[in-house]
Order: sequence, then structure tokens, then C-alpha cells
Amino acid sequence: MDESYFVGWGTLALINAVLAQGKNRSGFNWFLLSLVLGPVATFFLALSEKR
Repeated sequence: MDESYFVGWGTLALINAVLAQGKNRSGFNWFLLSLVLGPVATFFLALSEKR
């Protein structure tokens, strides 16, 4: 598989972790979830309300 695919997926996971922390959620948990679900996790995180 192309190496840039993994770099992009990892970058998205880091962005999701920062976004989650901004919404008072666990950045680490969202990072791990994003590694598995990728853009789907981003979608759910974007729709979630701030705690």
C-alpha cells in the first residue's frame, strides 16, 4: 500500500484527538478510535456537542 495513505490516516487521527480535546472529550480514546474508523470517527466527532 502507498505510504502516503498511512501518513494521511495518522494525521487525521491526530487532528481528531485535538478536536476531541477541544470538546472536552478524551483525545487518546478518539485517537485510537480514529485509527480504526478514520473519517467515520471524524464525522461523529464533528456532530457531537461540547461537554
